[in-house]
Amino acid sequence: MNPPTSSKHRRGLRGAAVLAILALFVPGAGAGDLTVRPAERVAHAATAMMLAGARAGQRLVAVGDHGVVLLSDDDGRSWRQARSVPADAMLTAVSFVDARHGWAVGHWGLVLRTEDGGETWQLQRQETHEDRPLFGVHFRDERHGVAVGLWSLVLHTDDGGATWRTQTLPPPAGASRADLNLYGLVADDAGHLYVPSERGLVLRSSDGGVSWSYLATGFKGSLWTGVALPGGSLLMGGLRGAIYRSTDQGVTWSRVESGTSASIVGLAWRAGDGEVVGATAEGGVVVSRDRGAVFAPARRDRRPALTGVVIAADGSAVLLSRQGPVP
Repeated sequence: MNPPTSSKHRRGLRGAAVLAILALFVPGAGAGDLTVRPAERVAHAATAMMLAGARAGQRLVAVGDHGVVLLSDDDGRSWRQARSVPADAMLTAVSFVDARHGWAVGHWGLVLRTEDGGETWQLQRQETHEDRPLFGVHFRDERHGVAVGLWSLVLHTDDGGATWRTQTLPPPAGASRADLNLYGLVADDAGHLYVPSERGLVLRSSDGGVSWSYLATGFKGSLWTGVALPGGSLLMGGLRGAIYRSTDQGVTWSRVESGTSASIVGLAWRAGDGEVVGATAEGGVVVSRDRGAVFAPARRDRRPALTGVVIAADGSAVLLSRQGPVP
């Protein structure tokens, strides 16, 4: 017997596959309502899978498996676990507007806020009846923020995350509904927001996340990560080593040589030396020294499966992996 082919069934299969690929699936998710428990403080926290990182002033903050939040005050050379995190679900993204104020998002629609640089966190949002993860978050100041996630979920706040409004997206061209998985948030220096997504599509907002349009890169696969460079260049990376570049705020795109066939899971701009650093799902690193026009592999001795990259205050690229942060 052939499997069901209803839209709902296909969407569920695609969502499950995406979560498995990105290592974002929580055992037991969807089996019942979530029981929220504080994240445990453990001796091996620095080896937990980390999925995202951000700068909080001079500090690095990384988030990941079982609600683990790691802090580094020496540019990634050593890490310690945050004192208090109110939920032990997977955390997938983090954003800071200054050295103290930040937000993290994750499974079960979780939104957490910190006002002390990541030492302690407060729960702002959760959906305990449905695991519809959030994969990206960005705040432009202490009040205005956007979060995105599974099946075209877009949330917007103008009160620092105390309340969130769901933004309804129009369907992309040729589709009957908006049900893309939205994998991150990128902000450029002109105030535009960009979201890497499926089918080679990038979403763009010019009004802080209230309204969105679709940009076609020409790629047919998923785009998982992106970075905006000063001066207008925009890069998106994804499946099978794909990196696409735009110099006109996403109106036109060109595929660039990535130097790898492994999926791109992280991109970051090193302002000090003008490099773009990319991390791959197979443990590789690629680097561009011409603002993303061409990438080439960079040699590394250790090669755990990477999940992202963040630039420390000293300009060094700190890699995140399934085995914790990698200097």
